[in-house]
Amino acid sequence: MARRKKKQNQQEDETLVDVVGSVETLQDYVEQNSSKIMSIIGLFVLVLGGILAYYFLYKIPRNDDATLMMSQAQAQFEKDSFALALDNPGGSAKGFLDIIEDYSGTNAANTASYYAGISYLNLGNYDMAIDYLNDYSPKDKVTPAQKYAALGDAYAELGDKDKAISNYKKATTTHPNGFSTPMNLLKLGMYLQNNGDMEGAKQAYAKIKENYPKSSVYGEAEKYLIRAGGQ
Repeated sequence: MARRKKKQNQQEDETLVDVVGSVETLQDYVEQNSSKIMSIIGLFVLVLGGILAYYFLYKIPRNDDATLMMSQAQAQFEKDSFALALDNPGGSAKGFLDIIEDYSGTNAANTASYYAGISYLNLGNYDMAIDYLNDYSPKDKVTPAQKYAALGDAYAELGDKDKAISNYKKATTTHPNGFSTPMNLLKLGMYLQNNGDMEGAKQAYAKIKENYPKSSVYGEAEKYLIRAGGQ
């Protein structure tokens, strides 16, 4: 027992010596390289300060300016004046296209890409609609499904069935909810049915009946399901 305790004390002493040695080595390194370490710290502080200054003194104010300049274009969009919203919303305000070009990299410019895509879709310019919608990076849980549904509409108009179906399906599975999901399921079902895929159409309609009985499109889904040969 005494021998084991002696061995344990010896191990503890060796550990303490190692720790003290490591500390002394670290102190020696710091003393020998103090100027280099201070330079690294100074560089880090400088970079961090630059990032914060860019964010608070440039990026945020620039985004605020873009948001303010875009408000008139959004008002035109809400009135279905899509051409004006894109290029000439009125007064000194900027249209969505100018916001995208002049305020690139801001959240406002990103939002303007979504509005521009939907505007071009409504104006029948489907290629431009696809370009701008693909440039849009959703930051919320509402517009991702709307983006995919709009892309589905654009590809459908261009006759690209595979991409239309792919995007319609994404619209039905992205952030499911009781409002847009059943509407997108109905859109998917109708498109599949019109293109001869009765089984796929029935599955889309059935999901509305099973999962969204309180949806505003429930009655239509039931009607189309019967027409497609479902129950």
